[in-house]
Amino acid sequence: MTTMEYLATGFILLCAIAGNCWFWTSFVNRLYSLRLHHDTLDRLRFPHDLGMIIIPVLLMMSFRPAAQSSNMLAVLSVTGWNSSAWGIPWLISALGFVAMVWTISSRQLRKPPAGFELRQSEVLRLQNDQPDHYLGEGSYLQMLSVPGNQSLEPELNQKRFCFANLPHEFDGLRILHISDVHFLGAINKPFYQEVFQALQKWPADLVVFTGDLLDRMDKLDWIDETFGILSASEGCHYILGNHDWHLDCDLIHERMARFDWQNIAGSVNVITRGGASLAIGGDERPWMGAAPDFARTPEKAFRILLSHTPDNLPWARQQAVDLMLSGHNHGGQIKLPLIGPVYA
Repeated sequence: MTTMEYLATGFILLCAIAGNCWFWTSFVNRLYSLRLHHDTLDRLRFPHDLGMIIIPVLLMMSFRPAAQSSNMLAVLSVTGWNSSAWGIPWLISALGFVAMVWTISSRQLRKPPAGFELRQSEVLRLQNDQPDHYLGEGSYLQMLSVPGNQSLEPELNQKRFCFANLPHEFDGLRILHISDVHFLGAINKPFYQEVFQALQKWPADLVVFTGDLLDRMDKLDWIDETFGILSASEGCHYILGNHDWHLDCDLIHERMARFDWQNIAGSVNVITRGGASLAIGGDERPWMGAAPDFARTPEKAFRILLSHTPDNLPWARQQAVDLMLSGHNHGGQIKLPLIGPVYA
């Protein structure tokens, strides 16, 4: 093989490995959008773990005979297009690569929706500049030591939306949207206290939370000094998410109610100003409850949906929802430069 052929072989192999990684991360992301309990998810993740390790090895092995050939066509034939022995790994990798290119290209070309403006974005500066001050305990603690992770760098974004059908009585309505705090223990309570104290300073007419509050029930009392310090003139509304689904939701609802947080899962709350109405519905599907019924709200009410997963967007459009606020994806649990969100 010539130098160019070696380079071409290496490039094909890198593309295949990248495609394989994309295929299996997409597989896991889709799993976590389904109504599956933790034990089932753990079992179904096994193909992901196996595919991430075994398939790259098989891809590299498929190139070994090519070193004996000086013909580039022979190199390509060894990649498995004409060999059933390597067909499945290469098919998986090819599908993943095509999906990866399509997704990344779409993200780069996507334009913000009409009427949207990011007005301010800031990373919250914590009071203690020593990261160890905010470390807790548990099996996930080691993840906080991964170089480049931004777990202790919460970002606060101020966004502006313009709606032609928003009643003038609600013009300038300020909504504080929080989601997926996942009280677990790896990051300790002082961290969350600082974040919520910062949120408390943001002037808001309405506060909403879109699910995944707790990962462990022994962190229930963390609610008191976080969610418990927030208030708004139009109230605080919330739903729960798939992580809360595994816990005692009744105790969570009881605790939130102490601080006047309104659970609107499967229901719609109507706020009025003058003669105008704003309808806020909550949707915890597919994990819990039923869809909120917007049909019973005033005809010209501006509709807001709190949905834990953004996958409910098609349903929201059918219901003429004007604004849907979601969580679940965490903005991309793992984001890579240029590529964007990978694990969500």
